[in-house]
Amino acid sequence: MFLDMKSSTTIAENLGHVKYFEMLKDYYADFSNSIIDYEGIIYQYVEDEIIVSWKLINGIENYNCFKCFFALKQALLNQTEKYSSRYGIVPVFKAGFHTGKVTTGEIGVIKKDIIFTGDVHNTTARIQGLCNTYNVDVLISGQLICKMTSGADIQIKSLGKNELRGKKEMIELFTILSN
Repeated sequence: MFLDMKSSTTIAENLGHVKYFEMLKDYYADFSNSIIDYEGIIYQYVEDEIIVSWKLINGIENYNCFKCFFALKQALLNQTEKYSSRYGIVPVFKAGFHTGKVTTGEIGVIKKDIIFTGDVHNTTARIQGLCNTYNVDVLISGQLICKMTSGADIQIKSLGKNELRGKKEMIELFTILSN
């Protein structure tokens, strides 16, 4: 899941860099329990974006990855007063979901880092980037939907096939109507 704060540039400009950083610390802290509860793993923070991953079985089991998304929304909603009083805004986000294989390893000489690499990251970023185009908070690839089992009370709607920048094949995108 690539989760990106909406209007973060405007928020950062309005708050200033120090207060914006404080807000980010609160924002990410408020996500922690939901990510743990739904067996997610925080791969990386990138400015106002967080990348959460799951082992496939953990993410699709009981729709954990989607339930995590809704739990994150609820976590922010529960903190509306805190964000309003401290920062004058309540942050909201959009997310993209996809599945695929990654290669994981240590990279670097001077500064070492453990990275995930693979087409799945680029594709997920492209999917998340289309949320504004479709005016939705969440987009999911057809590849992930195909791996999900039926039975959850989550309504999923197809938005049709899309051409993603840099991809040869069209990819079907879905959104969640309710949780």
